[in-house]
Amino acid sequence: MPQFNIEISETNNQNIVKFIVNSFLTRATSYEFKNIDEAKPSPLAQQLFYLPFVKTVFISQNFIAIEKYNIVAWKDVQEEVAESIVTYLNTGKAVITETDAPKKVPVSIYAESTPNPTVMKFVANKPLATGTFEFKNIDDAVHSPLAKALFSFPFVKEVFISANYVSVMKYNVAEWQEISMEIREFIRKFIEDGKPVLNDEILNATNASKNISEANTPEAVVKNHTALEKEIISILDEYVKPAVASDGGHILFDSFNVETKTVKVILQGACSGCPSSTITLKNGIETMLKEMLQGQINSVEAVNG
Repeated sequence: MPQFNIEISETNNQNIVKFIVNSFLTRATSYEFKNIDEAKPSPLAQQLFYLPFVKTVFISQNFIAIEKYNIVAWKDVQEEVAESIVTYLNTGKAVITETDAPKKVPVSIYAESTPNPTVMKFVANKPLATGTFEFKNIDDAVHSPLAKALFSFPFVKEVFISANYVSVMKYNVAEWQEISMEIREFIRKFIEDGKPVLNDEILNATNASKNISEANTPEAVVKNHTALEKEIISILDEYVKPAVASDGGHILFDSFNVETKTVKVILQGACSGCPSSTITLKNGIETMLKEMLQGQINSVEAVNG
């Protein structure tokens, strides 16, 4: 039985904290419980409701999000809550106890073009991953059954999985109009059959693997950065990431050179190798950082193209 550990992650709502676990708690379904009676399918959620400040418990994939009442501050109780969750998980008890046979969840997938002509974004009607996961080849995909299966297609070059979508980069041996429907149906059936998108091992390898960005949380990245670097990361998170995510891509802060005032970033998913990425970097991100951090930034460069 694996030993569980938890990373505490703040959210945009000051009353909600996420407790991210190094293992999957649920695959195809998310659960929201507003009181102890609603929490009957989850002994763990019921246990958490014995804490007087717990208002709502949300369980999904590899995290538990808890909304609190205003009677306490998270900084005073979050370590105690994390310890309580870890203790429960390490007993081997079930997180969710299903009395009925699990129902097959209908899945829909739609294909969406991106600014990168070699990348297509396949969007699901359900969450697929918490965090961002990039696979450059089949060896990288050893802990992602979905990505590994996609590499069985000879025209698949790279796979990027995040939130509720999969970005697929193709080789030029095929055109999207010839293969997009096949990939879309393949992903839909894979998920509908209840097969895992990612394995637990990929969560346990978060800190060691370069394929997993940000240790799944922006907070994990900024701990050891300077005040200016934190400002840069904050701007990228708030203004840039949502835009590139809508195009099936992802952007990461890599480094900042104080002498040249150069910001280096890593482009992933549809952004990687995109013909328009240079324009986006210079006319979009670089201009924004220069305006918001006047005199402190000279240029923005992509480490990987």
